[in-house]
Amino acid sequence: MKAWELGPQGSVDSLRLVERPEPEPAAGEALVRLRASALNYRDHMILNLIDSAPKSEDRIPLSDGAGEVVAVGPGVTAVEPGDRVMVSLFTGWFDGPLLPAHFGTDLGGGCDGTLAELATFPASSLVCIPDALSDEEAACLPCAALTAWVSLVEFGQMKAGDTVLLLGTGGVSIFGLQIARMMGADAVITSSSDEKLARAGALGAVHGVNYVRDPAWGRTVAALTGGADLVIETGGAATLPQSIEAAAFNARIALIGMLGGVGIESDPLALIWKHIHLKGVLVGSRRSLEEMTKAIARNGLKPVIDRRFSFAEAPAAYRYLASGAHFGKIVIRHDEIPG
Repeated sequence: MKAWELGPQGSVDSLRLVERPEPEPAAGEALVRLRASALNYRDHMILNLIDSAPKSEDRIPLSDGAGEVVAVGPGVTAVEPGDRVMVSLFTGWFDGPLLPAHFGTDLGGGCDGTLAELATFPASSLVCIPDALSDEEAACLPCAALTAWVSLVEFGQMKAGDTVLLLGTGGVSIFGLQIARMMGADAVITSSSDEKLARAGALGAVHGVNYVRDPAWGRTVAALTGGADLVIETGGAATLPQSIEAAAFNARIALIGMLGGVGIESDPLALIWKHIHLKGVLVGSRRSLEEMTKAIARNGLKPVIDRRFSFAEAPAAYRYLASGAHFGKIVIRHDEIPG
């Protein structure tokens, strides 16, 4: 079978396409023919060694994937051949809080990911894909969509009428916008691109703020909305002070990324006097993925896919992610595997 490997890492040029023996499912495992993978910023960080220790050169990358079960190992009853499935990022995290023991079961980092023709996964990590979603759409859900869901619904306890602040127009933020609108909340989004802000408005964002023209965007958001009840914070050091400025009293801020770097310098008194709850969110469990997927299917939510690449074009997909030009998700299709 064909698979991509990380190689020596440090740049996209280290990716290498290799031939491997077809895997066989062990007890408790399912063999999945992957039909689509989706990229996340995490994958860019791993490949380029950004705040990430080097992985084995033969590690198969990517965290998101969906496909069809083709065989199961002894003892597997949860899925069967022919089932369409997606796989949880942490294949060992089924329910409850994230624990240190779950690290090492993260796809594309601690264990092999989804950028291959075939892969074996613990059957307990798989979630069946509803008929309403294609394989490509389902491949977008396990990381970005679930991060938004956990941030807004599980941690944020979002309710109709709340105001949600989303930073940028990558996968998590666009899913956050869609989930907020699905549940009756108002979404405000930031971007450096007026074109992207217009696209977000077409998806239902009530306000868009260009953070390049308006460096004090936190104050602007607070003035427009009276303060955001929930914030999905993707920027880290570069944006957290402005997110706190934008937040309402008793707001919840989910810190999910560090696109703007680490080493946050922020006045903790602002968190205290506004009574803000700040929590780190690292995707979610298999149970959370199941619950979110049911809600998405019932409400007809469709992932926003910016661009699709063939399996052979995986390096180009990485380069497109790094450019920041995307709006929503980037998908790699597995239906054109090079011979």
